[in-house]
Amino acid sequence: MSFSAVRRSPAAPTGPGAGGGLLPFLVTARPRQWLKNLLVLAAPAAAGVLLHPRTALEGFIAVVSFTLAAIATYFVNDAVDVGADRQHPVKSRRPVAAGLITPRTAAITGASCAVGGLAVAALLGWSFAGLVAAYLALTALYSLRIKHVPVLDVLAVAAGFLLRAAAGGVATGVPLSNWFLLVALFGSLFLVTAKRAAEQARHGGDGPQARVTLDAYPGAWLAQVMTMSLTGTVLSYALWAFQYVGPDPVKPLLAVSLLPFLAVLLRYSLLVARGDGEEPERLVTTDRFLLIAAASWAIVVGGGIYLG
Repeated sequence: MSFSAVRRSPAAPTGPGAGGGLLPFLVTARPRQWLKNLLVLAAPAAAGVLLHPRTALEGFIAVVSFTLAAIATYFVNDAVDVGADRQHPVKSRRPVAAGLITPRTAAITGASCAVGGLAVAALLGWSFAGLVAAYLALTALYSLRIKHVPVLDVLAVAAGFLLRAAAGGVATGVPLSNWFLLVALFGSLFLVTAKRAAEQARHGGDGPQARVTLDAYPGAWLAQVMTMSLTGTVLSYALWAFQYVGPDPVKPLLAVSLLPFLAVLLRYSLLVARGDGEEPERLVTTDRFLLIAAASWAIVVGGGIYLG
């Protein structure tokens, strides 16, 4: 299909990416979603070593590696889903579906980013590179098959978040506590399930679903999993934070941080219940309540970790 034919098609985009050049590649790379890769810094930040120059450098390299790996996933996913995306009222505006990038070019770009991500990861050792490779394998399986399998699709996306959190500890040599891993596990499961619930509330039974597995999820089941994962996140965080209550004048701030932490989760769950949450990366950067609560949490928990 020629570029002019795409421009005449009703599904052709009229917004970003319609001008060709490098912009369609940037749009396909989904820069707003790069925020997820900051989770790599969670382990060294929680250990109080993120400000050490060597650790900061290792953390930066780790974030770059996972960002390249994530970009590879987006390009491969759009190349694989090009046929279905062209039938979708929103996804048809993606550069690959709109014909601004050919599926072959998208696949080659994705493979190049994957190789680049692994090359960067190798700078931090083979253990970290192995985790990046596991992430790439998981996301490739997700794009090809897992995303069509109910339950497994949710667990696979949550595992991607968990891999990021664990990889940050491996990259910087920070031991990972059981509480840290539990918070990462339950927190990621909550975010993924909340996203599915928001997608289901937004699309309902009208028109194409955002993803094929949504029809397999009763609303009551999504609510149950959200409740379970939210409870697990709060309890795991509380047990981690309250272990520092004692005579130290600063460490108890970690227990106090539970309050803004709860505010963030409750506000987010409220937005999801209202039908939002389909784009978590947009919510966390635009909702004023979330921004203030998250900043308050960062200040309190940061004070408890770095001033203690």
